Amino acid sequence: MKLSLSAFAIFLIFISQSNAQSLDFEDYDPPSTLVVPGKEIKRAKFPFIDVHNHQYRMPTQDLNELTREMDKLNMAVMVNLSGRGRGSEAHLKGAINNVKTNKPNRFIVFTNIDLNGIDDPDWTARTVRQIERDVALGANGLKIYKNQGMDNRDSKGKRIQIDDPRIGPVWEKCGELGIPVLIHSADPKSFWEPHDNQNERWLELKLRSRRKRDASVTGSWETIIKEQHNIFRRHKNTKFINAHLGWYANDLASFSKLMDEFPNMYSEIGAVIAELGRQPRFAKAFLTKYQDRVMFGKDSWNPKEYYTYFRILESDDEYFPYYKRYHAFWKMYGLDLDDDVLKKLYYKNALKVIPNIDKSLFPQ
Repeated sequence: MKLSLSAFAIFLIFISQSNAQSLDFEDYDPPSTLVVPGKEIKRAKFPFIDVHNHQYRMPTQDLNELTREMDKLNMAVMVNLSGRGRGSEAHLKGAINNVKTNKPNRFIVFTNIDLNGIDDPDWTARTVRQIERDVALGANGLKIYKNQGMDNRDSKGKRIQIDDPRIGPVWEKCGELGIPVLIHSADPKSFWEPHDNQNERWLELKLRSRRKRDASVTGSWETIIKEQHNIFRRHKNTKFINAHLGWYANDLASFSKLMDEFPNMYSEIGAVIAELGRQPRFAKAFLTKYQDRVMFGKDSWNPKEYYTYFRILESDDEYFPYYKRYHAFWKMYGLDLDDDVLKKLYYKNALKVIPNIDKSLFPQ
């Protein structure tokens, strides 16, 4: 059978349209044709403190190289939350020694605890002594990982609740010593919801399937978050930094109620800047109202990704992309925060909450 030239052209158009219509969702990412003012911001307007970072190699890391990259961003101080690495006191000593020897005013190190062995009769006393010892060595805070309260199990295989009363004296000791507890509990609520066309994190869960949560294993999102809030309620003399805006960045009205209920709860914006960038007016109002309680955090070390944080916080730019489409398929808008609010977010609030940061690095 022979096709005429016109018939063949129609056939090619049909094939082309069929291929276009069969395009997978995860591959659809067209550049915007919108032309609006704005540009990347590669250096923060004011020196800032990143209160949420992880440097697992710090005992042997070249801190001169790291601070050169920090200087380009105008990052004055980095808080390394992984002081004990995977649980070793030697790791903590190595990290603190490296900082004291090479860059004593550029890094703050937090310690960590291990919930393994919580059924041991002396676990509480032993862990409280560890906190005292670690602070004496130079640790300036305690970081609680998300697996503590979600994945950790006791000797009977039961999930260890993060508000377990055996951990209570640890929170009290941190308050007594004047160090904050930066606590990460749960994950975005969508990780517990069905992985279907109603899940806003569908693409992320497809590409990162291990992030899908099962309430029968980890406990429900609501249960974990409630346990975290119980800690804030019970230990009023301890300052808690609720990581990632408590996973309420997409519901700031609810988080505002929590901020009002728990005056000892602070927060930071690590890994949730995309949520703020899609609600610029409401997010600006929130950060302005709670300007004394929210800090800058990032949660991962990729210098180029900070540019988006700066642009969202400092500019009034419109409709620009986030750097990870599977986190945010929507576009960003700048909050254009006032300088007074920006200074508190960037460094003043951290100076209030985290001890032993060199104040001379910041404008008064």
